[in-house]
Amino acid sequence: MAKDPKSIKKKYVKKWTKLYNEQVQSRLEKRKRLEGLKINPYKNGFAPDISLSELSKRYKDSTKEELDQQIEAGNKEKFKISGRALLARSFGKAGFFTLDDGTERFQLYVRKGDVPNEDFSEFKVAEYGDILYAEGYVFRTNKGELSLHAERFTILTKSIRPLPEKFHGLTDPELRYRMRYVDMIMNPEVRDTLKTRSQIVRYVREFFYKHDYLEVETPMLHSIAGGAAAKPFATHHNALDLDMNLRIAPELHLKRLVVGGYPRVFELNRCFRNEGLSFKHNPEFTTIEFYQAFATYEDLMNLTENLISGIAKDVLGKETIEFQGNEISLKKPFARKTLVEAAAEYSDLSLNDLEDEEKMRTALKGRGDFKEADLVKLTKGKLQLLCFEEFAEDKLIQPTFITQYPTEVSPLSRRNDENPEVVDRFEFFMNGWEMANAFSELNNPTDQLERFAEQAVAKEMGDDEACDVDYDYVRALEYGMAPTAGEGIGIDRLCMILTNSPSIRDVILFPQLKKEVMFEEDQATKENKAEPKSE
Repeated sequence: MAKDPKSIKKKYVKKWTKLYNEQVQSRLEKRKRLEGLKINPYKNGFAPDISLSELSKRYKDSTKEELDQQIEAGNKEKFKISGRALLARSFGKAGFFTLDDGTERFQLYVRKGDVPNEDFSEFKVAEYGDILYAEGYVFRTNKGELSLHAERFTILTKSIRPLPEKFHGLTDPELRYRMRYVDMIMNPEVRDTLKTRSQIVRYVREFFYKHDYLEVETPMLHSIAGGAAAKPFATHHNALDLDMNLRIAPELHLKRLVVGGYPRVFELNRCFRNEGLSFKHNPEFTTIEFYQAFATYEDLMNLTENLISGIAKDVLGKETIEFQGNEISLKKPFARKTLVEAAAEYSDLSLNDLEDEEKMRTALKGRGDFKEADLVKLTKGKLQLLCFEEFAEDKLIQPTFITQYPTEVSPLSRRNDENPEVVDRFEFFMNGWEMANAFSELNNPTDQLERFAEQAVAKEMGDDEACDVDYDYVRALEYGMAPTAGEGIGIDRLCMILTNSPSIRDVILFPQLKKEVMFEEDQATKENKAEPKSE
């Protein structure tokens, strides 16, 4: 039987509208009343001529008496404003609305006789959540609140779904992240946090412009997942019949650009890693990666220090911040320690002990999920890294650069000229979290090929975070890459700390969540797919 497009369309509309409750039905009736009066409930062409924050600033120092005198003298200035009604109080022939236009909240006063009759007809069906427009003059109420006295009034957008209860707002964390649009309406501090994130990103971008970096865009679809140790999201390109991955890092493409003749490049980029979610991990995240020819990792430490302290001073307006009870100073200079120095400082191990594999294994036994059989397999460099992560990492509350990572855990870094067991690399920590990773780049193609091959061995042995050999990148290095230093900084995690946000979801507009169950059939499908309970 041929499918009927009209009936299919009707099915999907009915599926949604049958979920409407009494409150929505009441609002639909009011919309119908407007339409019966030949009034469009979704108007266009009504633009405000001033923001509510500008209007408030202009009159914040004006007294009620001064404004009343101007009105009586006929000197009242007229304004056009708009915003969402977040509070509605009606007294029959008059009423107040508290409007929010995204910049500030401001009170609107409407009275019968002061607006045309057709405008007052709209006023009678206007309610909490509607987007309103008014023209009028500013006055102060008897309680001293600045308000706009409307001489024209109209509903620009009729809201058919009620906002959460006025005084408590949207409080359920899952709903807040899922319905970010409602979260932002009800909780202006959410908008403030996300606005600060935007300002931080803008500062970062302009900082690199000022340091003569070229902003570039590299592919987000990679045939080889490289540049980091992470499990990728896999997809398939139909036209090319090619298995591909969402990028886990832009590193190898950015370094190809250095080979090609761009001495300083950066990319504010989205990366994707098929890993678990936590309060500081989201599978889709934002970083900035940058590469500078004829520089070392030590040059980038200085650059990073200037960047972070600059954000503190210019965006936040302060050099000391608080994050979840910890006071953090972003004033230069930041601490600098080697990996083994930090591990020794926060453990009972000496620097000599951190050269002894058996002493490190003994120190790690019984801690975390480490099993003795697994520890036996680990070589010195990996044991040193584990000791640092286990004993020191979460103690690095103040900004700290950790240097001299073992070569065997740094497959893309340049070996140190004096000690080839370590690389010219640093990681930057705040609040016990890794915030940035940087190193003097490996530009020896033979060394790079061998390290890629070691990664390929790990992958064939079952490590799903190891990468394949990127032969084209090896070929690029064989043409010659200038001595270069590169770095990646996690923007989301940085914004968390700088805005005192306890979860990474608080600084991402639309964080990744489980699929929402909206309809009965979805619930049934979910239950059918659920694993049977063990008896």
